[in-house]
Amino acid sequence: MKKQIAGWALFAALFAAVLPGCGGSKSGTKLVYWTMWNETEPQGQVIGRAIAAFTEETGIQVEVNYNGRDIRKTLQPALDAGETIDLFDEDIERVSNTWGNYLLPLDSYAAKSYPTTGGKPFEQVVNGTLLTLARQLGNGSIRNIPYQPSAFVTMYNKDLFRRAGITAVPGTWAEFLDVCAKLKAAGIAAITVDDAYMACLFGYTMDRLVGMDATLAMVRNNDFSSPAVLEFGRIWQNMARNGYISPNAASNIWPAGQVQEMAAGRVAMYLNGTWLPNELKGNAPGMNWGAFAWPAINPAGDGVEANNFGAQSFGINKNSKYPEEAFRLIVWLTTGPWDAALAEESIGIPMANDSSWPQALAEAKAVVDATTKRLPWAVGMEDNPDINAKIKENFARLVKGELTPEQFAAAMRR
Repeated sequence: MKKQIAGWALFAALFAAVLPGCGGSKSGTKLVYWTMWNETEPQGQVIGRAIAAFTEETGIQVEVNYNGRDIRKTLQPALDAGETIDLFDEDIERVSNTWGNYLLPLDSYAAKSYPTTGGKPFEQVVNGTLLTLARQLGNGSIRNIPYQPSAFVTMYNKDLFRRAGITAVPGTWAEFLDVCAKLKAAGIAAITVDDAYMACLFGYTMDRLVGMDATLAMVRNNDFSSPAVLEFGRIWQNMARNGYISPNAASNIWPAGQVQEMAAGRVAMYLNGTWLPNELKGNAPGMNWGAFAWPAINPAGDGVEANNFGAQSFGINKNSKYPEEAFRLIVWLTTGPWDAALAEESIGIPMANDSSWPQALAEAKAVVDATTKRLPWAVGMEDNPDINAKIKENFARLVKGELTPEQFAAAMRR
């Protein structure tokens, strides 16, 4: 990291010069940037330092509005009112779907080279899978630039696996059950969940049973009459009866499971995301993290090649007076030393192809690299609030033994 930051001086000096095809900075240019981060978060801290360096070297002033997650409520009214906002960030799908009418197409900017791209077009040096996703969401055009990538994977405690004599991560459900049995024999609860992720657990298991399309159809039609729902009930009844799922899982209110169980070393696995090491670094600073894809269950379903992945993303307001300068700032944040700093300090995935992944996510990289099919978040199970609530209630009752698999399936049909 020190070498990367040391190289910043060269990049910074180059950014001060006129960029090919982009023009120099206009005298008195001031960008207004609304961000989803708070100033105290690792992401907000790195972005703040990066912007200060950007201003010092380019002369472009940047006014940062640290909205935090309230941006989901505050940005739309501000855009509708015509407030001066040059660029903003949030989840890639939310930026595309919620604020898409305000997005400036960025294909021409992404096709150009910049000092931190080593003479190559920007679009060739950053995560191509995520740029493809941006194009898909933009109906064939790049309308936002991803950063802070993430993936939904099974995060696990490598030290607990080692203590239980587990030498390989599971790829199939039979292998997963063998891992659970070894953990239990070593006195370790295999897996837990919080209420915030129960719908994800249901969605991923259904995907592995019947595939993404059939799983999404359940939500779209609000029809849970599939025999796979009963099979889900049987699978998780057995997980509970065998003592593989934490007895606290049914009553965990987020973040109890990940803080009081996972971070405390009481539970070995959690179907969650690559953001978990960052969320728990204050609670478990010495955690030895590993990751694997949710196992395959049924040949009719998807396998370990299917996972949810996404990112936060930057959008440039189509009404901005300074789109070129705004894109220069995006390049500054998503390539070179500041992309590396953002990944390291937030224990996150970098956007640039040549940036190193944090050690805590080394195994997650293998999952992401092997992913050929993108699943939507929770495989759609959080798209409908009523369905999400029904899953939470009935899954909790199932693993507590209050519902049989047949009763669980009947409750899901109501």
